[in-house]
Amino acid sequence: MDLFDEYRVIDVDTHVTEPADTWTSRVPEKFKERVPRIERMDGVDMWVIDGRPTLGPGLVTMAGYDGRPPTEFPPTYEDCHPAGFDPKARIEHMDENGIYAQILYPNVGGFGSQSFLSMKDDELMLACVTAYNDFLTDWSSGAPDRLLPVTALPFWDVEKSVDEITRCAALGHKSILFPSQPQDFGFAPLAHKDWDPIWAVAQEAKLPISFHIGSQEWLGTADGNPFSDQAEMGIHAHFARLSALAFIGNGLGISEIICGGVCHRFPNLDFVSVESGVSWIPGLLECLDWQWKNVGVAREHPEYDLLPSEYFRRQVYACFWFEREMLSASIEMYPDNILYETDFPHPTSMSPGPATPAVAPREYASDVLGKLPKDVIGKILHDNAARVYHVD
Repeated sequence: MDLFDEYRVIDVDTHVTEPADTWTSRVPEKFKERVPRIERMDGVDMWVIDGRPTLGPGLVTMAGYDGRPPTEFPPTYEDCHPAGFDPKARIEHMDENGIYAQILYPNVGGFGSQSFLSMKDDELMLACVTAYNDFLTDWSSGAPDRLLPVTALPFWDVEKSVDEITRCAALGHKSILFPSQPQDFGFAPLAHKDWDPIWAVAQEAKLPISFHIGSQEWLGTADGNPFSDQAEMGIHAHFARLSALAFIGNGLGISEIICGGVCHRFPNLDFVSVESGVSWIPGLLECLDWQWKNVGVAREHPEYDLLPSEYFRRQVYACFWFEREMLSASIEMYPDNILYETDFPHPTSMSPGPATPAVAPREYASDVLGKLPKDVIGKILHDNAARVYHVD
């Protein structure tokens, strides 16, 4: 019996490839030419938002595809893995891979809903967010105990965000998506008390806050575009570098909620660093603890009763899916804070294909977790996620 037969695996980061009518079928008629819609351009399906081409659905649905991002990807929906956009095919794919439940994240609106900001129309932006949340509720409804939606927010409007959290909590959503660096988009940083109403309602609803990589401006880019071609580096080398930096970039958000007192003020609110890997976590926390003592944070903030690593242990989590060499230290030090993901059907997902080093989730888990104590394996594959996302 392999690990995926022995444990009810909860995959905490997957994505839904939004169908072509996700927005056009759910918004008022006056918005239908401006909301995200699909146009086929030179044989390639592309999302067009408010008249501007953005990304192709194939770029975020590369599971099993024989190509290398970001220049090679399935050109049309017909060329994509159907489990990306078809909920029945998703359940079949989960059953084939021994995965009980999946947490579901978006693509088109950005990993913090920041892509909608370019519309510069508050009514339209809100319509896009609520339409997406309604779509995801519908998409998950065939297996609500296994397909677990994450609420997108109109984070630029705190009052409407509070309303949307309340609405989607009643619909059965399991987490709240939030940008890890809102200041990148002209808003207050995470530590600012402007955001406290959002943290308060999420804590009351027992919904964790998800900081997904890519919910910030891309580190190391002049134009904020991860797909730009830097001639001196090459687009593939550039993309590999930015993908790695995005993982580390989530440390910005984690350090802000800890050092800025958010964890202290909201001790029952969980935060999840999504698709960020975990190998860098011990080093960051060791540095934070040392500097915390070195510069006298306890004198500046006597109300803070824990060290950064202790706040992390209490209410912060991180996810892994392909790490090997540096994984063991994170698991040994923080076994109650580590979650497992596959990132299906993204370019980095654990979906074997001719042009990827990925191996099947079962094989990977057996290789990297198989020698751990059974209680630790259970925490990583099921127990931690079941606790955070309230999965029966």
